[in-house]
This record gives sequence, structure tokens and C-alpha cells, in this order.
Amino acid sequence: MKILVAVKRVIDYNVQIRVKEDGSGVHTDNVKMSTNPPDDNAVEESIKLKESGKVKEVVAVTIGEEKAQETVRKALAVGADKGIHVKSDNYIEPLGIAKILKKVVEKEKPDMVFLGKQAIDDDCNQTGQMLAAMLNWPQATFSSKVNLKDKSMEIVREIDEGLETVEVNLPAVVTCDLRLNEPRYASLPNIMKAKKKPIEQMAAKDLGVDITNRVQQLKVEEPPKRKAGIKVANVAELVSKLKNEAKVI
Repeated sequence: MKILVAVKRVIDYNVQIRVKEDGSGVHTDNVKMSTNPPDDNAVEESIKLKESGKVKEVVAVTIGEEKAQETVRKALAVGADKGIHVKSDNYIEPLGIAKILKKVVEKEKPDMVFLGKQAIDDDCNQTGQMLAAMLNWPQATFSSKVNLKDKSMEIVREIDEGLETVEVNLPAVVTCDLRLNEPRYASLPNIMKAKKKPIEQMAAKDLGVDITNRVQQLKVEEPPKRKAGIKVANVAELVSKLKNEAKVI
């Protein structure tokens, strides 16, 4: 079996985001970037399935500027066999990303596509679902446990009411939750070996798909600063303020 796992380069989750003065976006110059955390879980689960002997090959794919190749190198360093970098210098919406991934799937013919459940930069949570619809494949989103069988997968997924267990036939699209596993760190020798592993490059504009953005970003601004809290003398005063000032009761 073969897994295609998608990874995205985003601002590191430890970085304090700064909005540009003109409100056109956020500062990314000289800012630490890393792999989207749920995508790390997708890579880890792919590698674990390969180590179990159930999967023969893991292919990591990313879409973005030249520096996005770093995310593929990281996936190769922890055990992926091959990398694909679809180059694009402009931001592409989830619909465009799904269209590009569909082309990659048609070329690579994997049995499964693994993605993170959502990206921490735009929080769209759309790419996996759109890709499954375009491929007409079953989808298992928010996966917190994966059990691969001969021609199907049993997935435990997180929903508002708790946990839900579903079984999907292969080929399928799986989006991975942070609770699925604990991503491993790449060792120095493996990082060095990853530099020799092949990364196939292609241009997004050459794939023959319409990746025109449908949503226009008007302005980015920081949320209002939180006001300091106050102390109340007793319950009666608390109830009064909640009713008359906050108007929540």
C-alpha cells in the first residue's frame, strides 16, 4: 500500500503573531516557520503504518514557495520515502489546494491520503473534505485512532458528543487530530540522509487547474485587548453586574 501525506509550512505555533501596520496581513519576514502541527501527526501515523509492514511507501507533498520544501525534508527525515514540492509563490485557498492534490493523487495513485485536520494559520478545515469530494473517496475526519485492515480502515474520530467509530473502504482520505499520536523528532543522521532523498518539483500553474482565489481578504487586525477584571464584594453584587452590565442573565 501507498500513502500520500500532505504537509504545510506555517508560522511556528510558539511565535507571537504580529499584524502588519497597514492591516494587509501578518509579518512573516524573519519569523520562525515550521510544519503545521496536525500535519506532523499525519506524517507520524503514515510512518508508523509503514513500520508495521502494512504500508510500503510514504510520499510527502507540500504546496508553496521555495522555502516550503523544508516541510518535505522534515517528513523525509522522519521516514517518508519520497517528496513532492508543488511550487507557488502566491497564497492558494483550500479549494485550489484540493485541486492540486487531486492531480498529485492521480499521478501517484496512493491507497490513502493523510492530512492534518486543519492548518493553524487560516483554520479553514476544508482541504481534506474537498479533496475527498473531488476524488469521490470516503473520508474520515478528526481521526484520533487508525486501524488499517486489508481493504478498509477503522477510524475513531472525535465529535462534539465524544468518540465515533467508523469504517471506510480504501482508497480514502483521512484528516488527523492532534491526539492521534506523538510525532517523533528527526535524528541528526536521518536529517543528513534526508538531504539525499529525491524531491520532485512541479509548478502549480502547469497542472491545468483553476486555482483562482474566491475569497478576498479585506483587512487583518488584532483582537481588542482584554479589560482588567474586577472584584465584587458578594454574590448579590456579582448577580447585579452580570444582569445589568454584562447582560448575560
